[in-house]
Amino acid sequence: MNREQISVFDIFKIGIGPSSSHTLGPWRAAQQFTASLANKDLLNGVEQVKILLYGSLAKTGHGHGTDIAILLGMIGADPVTFDVNAIDSTVAAIKADKQLVLGGSHQIAFDYADDLIFLYKESLPFHPNAVTLQAFLTNGSAFSETYYSIGGGFVVKEGETGGDKEQVELPFPVEIAGDLLHWCLTTGLKVSEVVMENELMWRTEAETKKGMLQHFKVMKECTFRGCHTGGFLPGGLNVGRRAAALNKRLIGNRPYIDYESWIQAIRAGGNSFNYTLDWVSCFALAVNEENASFGRVVTAPTNGAAGVIPAVLQYYIAFCDGFDEEKITQFIACASEIGSIFKKGATISAAMGGCQAEIGVSSAMAAAALTECMGGSQRQVMMAAEIAMEHHLGLTCDPIGGLVQIPCIERNTMGAIKAITASQLALQSNPDKAKVSLGAVVKTMWETALDMNSKYKETSDGGLATNIPISLPEC
Repeated sequence: MNREQISVFDIFKIGIGPSSSHTLGPWRAAQQFTASLANKDLLNGVEQVKILLYGSLAKTGHGHGTDIAILLGMIGADPVTFDVNAIDSTVAAIKADKQLVLGGSHQIAFDYADDLIFLYKESLPFHPNAVTLQAFLTNGSAFSETYYSIGGGFVVKEGETGGDKEQVELPFPVEIAGDLLHWCLTTGLKVSEVVMENELMWRTEAETKKGMLQHFKVMKECTFRGCHTGGFLPGGLNVGRRAAALNKRLIGNRPYIDYESWIQAIRAGGNSFNYTLDWVSCFALAVNEENASFGRVVTAPTNGAAGVIPAVLQYYIAFCDGFDEEKITQFIACASEIGSIFKKGATISAAMGGCQAEIGVSSAMAAAALTECMGGSQRQVMMAAEIAMEHHLGLTCDPIGGLVQIPCIERNTMGAIKAITASQLALQSNPDKAKVSLGAVVKTMWETALDMNSKYKETSDGGLATNIPISLPEC
């Protein structure tokens, strides 16, 4: 049996908000579907398509942009490169013209109201995030595929296992936390070094580091952009963006035209507790306000939790003198391994496990990465990850209005602060005396996910989503 092999670029993906499971995953599913049609020489024979959304994709699909993502995927747009400023006009044209250029080359009639169907009361057994894509051909036959968006932008086609990555012989295979600890202790390698050795089986070290730095480039651009963009978030809740105002209060009226000079100005402000705390919150708010606005972000490991790791990384850069390419790639590599352990042993899908699977996992990833970069031992790194997740166990996913805004955006600030606190605790502790292991907390998180009522799993059927009237103005 093939074990799941997860690369750093599986955990970290460049994409468009607001949700990895409801936006990026369905987008990729639509791309795969049109690719299947093309590979089978069926694309030019299609006269109609139907899109059927099930479960959580149906219930919160409008708020998460699932419909928008699938339409863009159907026309051959790619989330890594597509101009985010063209999203609204492109989708509006599809709706108004009632035309879809399938795969970017074959034009068909398409009626948004009739051909894109939200099946609110139907779910498929494999996973709550399911979409069936149907193509009806001019010769009278039909072709369909069902995809499951299983969290973090990962997509599994029905009938497949999801382990589509080419199987290679990894020098340090890791399935559970105990495997990682074993390799670290027997070789003396850091967690990030174990990751880099495994990544060599897919590409050169230079290529891996180049890719990581490209991901960091997107993170820092997203953070900078979010800290300098005001206004309100889309979706109807009239949520005001706060990062820009907070940035201005902290740094003054002087405009900073680039990231580097902005970071220098932040450093010049000192490192008092309140000042540092405000900046960590500002960084996290900025990223997730961009995410909520269909901006370009790095899935880390999901879009709803995309602000935690950039916020902690920016904290490390601005307040711990971590503005060094080697340190940045070390941070990303270490974080990715913790994320992959949670994906293999539990879930990174809020539709499966609630928000503990998103904010909790991202906080554990960030805590581990910060601890390693601050000189912590391998045991302390894993202890930091455990502490961060331990205090997110049971966190529900209950987005108001089905939007990745309330409480999602603020939760990224909480996840970032908990990650820093977990790291500090681990660095000041003897991990040999820890009562809870990372492996135990991963197992506990999965058991908690299985026990959690479905209304707290990204359906907006419970929690804050049902107790806060969406007509109320923002407090």
